[in-house]
Amino acid sequence: MIRLIATDMDGTLLDENSQVPPETFDLVKRLREHGVVFAASSGRRYKTLRRFFEPVADQMDFVASMGTQVYADGVLLDREVFSTTALQRLYQVSSMFDCLHMAVYDEAHTYLLDDQSAYVRELDKDLPDAERVYDLPSPDVSIIKVGICCEKPEQIMDMAFVLERELSDCFTFLPSGSQWIDVTPRHVSKATGLEHVLRYYGIDRQDVVAFGDSMNDYAMLRYVGRPYVMDNARYGVKQIAQRVIPSNREHGAQQVMAQILAELEGERA
Repeated sequence: MIRLIATDMDGTLLDENSQVPPETFDLVKRLREHGVVFAASSGRRYKTLRRFFEPVADQMDFVASMGTQVYADGVLLDREVFSTTALQRLYQVSSMFDCLHMAVYDEAHTYLLDDQSAYVRELDKDLPDAERVYDLPSPDVSIIKVGICCEKPEQIMDMAFVLERELSDCFTFLPSGSQWIDVTPRHVSKATGLEHVLRYYGIDRQDVVAFGDSMNDYAMLRYVGRPYVMDNARYGVKQIAQRVIPSNREHGAQQVMAQILAELEGERA
């Protein structure tokens, strides 16, 4: 029995124009009426995700900022803040490589450690409220999200490997899109965020469908009982999929949600 649907955003639930297909909102409402929880799981921050889902934001849950912000039923279940000391280490290491440019985020601001021209706006890395800074924010600023832009796309896997070798005791590094590397505290991921939501509702992970397309979805997809992966997904996540579904351009996630809903309505008929 499916009791929760968790989905990535960019390349998965969103269409090719980075918009939520309009049929999604009705599906979320009707699935909730049948007892199926819907959760957005994304690198985007909580407030940004709520804007995407404004018509149904109070009827769904959120694993935001790669798992550092977790909400269920409007209740904050978990909030992880990056260690200032660990961020200083990350800044020192990333500064060794001329192709890496670090960005850190609190709940409302984006802080760029290099000139804005060094950053590519890609997927959820639209850099809202960006401010150029020359050192990391002070410890009284709660950093909940970190990304590193790699200006050489052909080197992104090498750079993720180097960062992992240097700082694996503190962080996990997850290539996202063609030029960004998502950074999470070592113990945090979309999977750990989703775990908080499941514990809140008393749902078994075997009763969860997750949609994803990228390497930053890998932990979540491995965690759930039914990992469904987009046709446009990276090779690595396709290999662990229970099912490969149509691409985000074809609204593949919405197609599967509609199938699940039809099955539930058929059972009640």
